[in-house]
Amino acid sequence: MLFDTHLHLIYKDRLSYPWLDDYAALNHDNGFDEYARLAARLGISHCFHMEVDVAEDQIEQEVAVISKLAGAHNGLLRGIISSCRPEHGGFAAHLDRARATGLVRGFRRVLHVVPDDVSTTQTFRDNIRRLSGTGMTFDLCVLPRQLPLAIDLVDHCPDVTFILDHCGVPDVASGALEPWRDHLRAVAERPNVHAKISGVIAYGDAATWTLEDIRPFVEETVDAFGTNRLVWGSDSPVCNLGGDLPTWVAVTHMLTQGWSEEERNALYYLNALDLWQLDA
Repeated sequence: MLFDTHLHLIYKDRLSYPWLDDYAALNHDNGFDEYARLAARLGISHCFHMEVDVAEDQIEQEVAVISKLAGAHNGLLRGIISSCRPEHGGFAAHLDRARATGLVRGFRRVLHVVPDDVSTTQTFRDNIRRLSGTGMTFDLCVLPRQLPLAIDLVDHCPDVTFILDHCGVPDVASGALEPWRDHLRAVAERPNVHAKISGVIAYGDAATWTLEDIRPFVEETVDAFGTNRLVWGSDSPVCNLGGDLPTWVAVTHMLTQGWSEEERNALYYLNALDLWQLDA
């Protein structure tokens, strides 16, 4: 079993995704029916929808669109990580509405597409701190150079559970471990941060990457966080930039081949169930 905590569903006929205009390879629908077909073949038993940076005025509409899919495919879709704008004063009301849906499990604001100082404002930090005690998480989607900024945010919100997306987006294509590794280990020193092993193949050279190119970045993440603070995600369809969903699942199984059954189960699905307090 795999719990995919990072699936992007794209419905261009219902929502607007301005950033997709710059990414021709991703600029098409990624629907739930096709994903469910692949999931059944690959052993993916649960998934979360991860926000896809829709137009700001459609953030809550995206949650509504995805919520309508929750009853399909035998309960495969278990929750939603919603987009948000913590830099704005309306976040508290947004949080209340999101909690009322019963499906939103957390939030994400992609930080590598905005100026670095967005996450350093008092408004942003105080709004993220509002997640304390709610059971909702916040995904950190940052570039390696921004990991120190992520640490500052985490330190301001010690009672919020954070999840570092995509192993901290390492530069797999260049093979450069530093300064990513040092920053990653500094993040991992914060006990309220978990790491997501998700879609790392998208950061390798699309034409030439091998399993051994991916291995050191995943293993460094595992060593820094330990198997009890990891969750797994596909990052579909972004993972297609380095292959496809079946390829990423195969890479995951190869990289964890030497793990104990307990360790594999923790990464594959048990940690996610525990983190979001979900039934199997």
